[in-house]
Amino acid sequence: MKNLRSFLIGMTMVAVVSDYLLHPFYPQFFEARFGVTNPKVVGYYFAAICFMVMLAFPFWAYVSKKVAELRILVYTQLVAGILALYCFWTTSYEHFWIASLVMICFKGSYLLVYPYILKIIRPDQHTRTIGILSVVVHLGGIMGAVIGGLVVDFINPAYIFLVMAAGDFIQMLMSIYLLKSTRFNTTKPEIPEEALTNKPPLIPNGFVLKIGLITLVLYFSDFLIRPFFSRYWEAISLYDSKLVSGFVYAIPGFVAVFALWLSWKHTPSNNQRYRGISIALMLGMVGLFLQASSIEAIVLLGRVVYGWAIFQGMVRFDALLFQLSTPESYAIDYSKIHFFQNLGVLLASFSVGFVVDAQGLQMPFWVALIGFGVSFTAYYWVFRGQMKQNAINASEETGQSPDKPMVSPEKPEEPLVVNA
Repeated sequence: MKNLRSFLIGMTMVAVVSDYLLHPFYPQFFEARFGVTNPKVVGYYFAAICFMVMLAFPFWAYVSKKVAELRILVYTQLVAGILALYCFWTTSYEHFWIASLVMICFKGSYLLVYPYILKIIRPDQHTRTIGILSVVVHLGGIMGAVIGGLVVDFINPAYIFLVMAAGDFIQMLMSIYLLKSTRFNTTKPEIPEEALTNKPPLIPNGFVLKIGLITLVLYFSDFLIRPFFSRYWEAISLYDSKLVSGFVYAIPGFVAVFALWLSWKHTPSNNQRYRGISIALMLGMVGLFLQASSIEAIVLLGRVVYGWAIFQGMVRFDALLFQLSTPESYAIDYSKIHFFQNLGVLLASFSVGFVVDAQGLQMPFWVALIGFGVSFTAYYWVFRGQMKQNAINASEETGQSPDKPMVSPEKPEEPLVVNA
């Protein structure tokens, strides 16, 4: 399964690069391609994209209960590639909106690969694999930002959709290869008979609802600072270059790579999972405060701190979901959580244009800071019981009282390292 996992992670990288090409440059793209300069339009478009993904991914998750994930990808990525070519060709603003949003609907099926990978590996490999996938998303963001910046700076922005189409067709061919190859076992894992009778409810409840609502606020806060970050950087920086803006935008991706490397050196304890999320959310607030300073060096430091925090927080929330879920429900539960997360992105996309238009490019950081504070408070309130139980379990393992510091007389307490 290890080779299959690596192949699927590689396929995810192709999908993410294709998906992130325009993310930092939507304001520049709409201005260069259609002459649209109203920041609200960018917000509307982001909101429309999120709405399509919100509807599409749960649909593909339910389809995957009847049809193998890789077979779905063969057809959906073919359609997405054709629509990307149409977006390259058309000069109609209205036709572009329609075609690109339908393309997103089909392109979003690649998210099925994520729960599929976790379904074919052992549970003790989940946290590390989620960390790898998170880094893949960040690296894809880096590559997408760099390639997108080069295309916007030196070529016609429309050519970005040719690169997107190439990515979709590559995913289609990789899926066909996996289905035809005898090297990999791509059959669906056996589902226990009792699991078939205990179907998850359509409306989320319990841990799915709790994690969903908390991450809704978290993703709202995170994505609120994204659409206009390159504009913000160009306004405070001496370097008026889309390529430099793309690199600064992608700093959290470089931090995520370092965080993943560090996680290979220090294996996290299950008893630290809940505490690690709290620390990540607090660091995220610090990073947002620094980025709102409008001073280049401090903004760069803020990107580093924020990149570390958002990587740790999102990885641990996903690991918590798959820890509480069951393999036969991975795709469905993840699609429900993804719905909440995309609802947060949708609200952020719908709001960011109004926020920037009314209060300027700095205000999204302050609103996001409040959002992180809400996420931290809600998380601590909802999971405080589990956090106390983890402390008790840890104390029982070491033979000490949970009220006393867990430091052995021979070895001083090591500083806490938040790992993926």
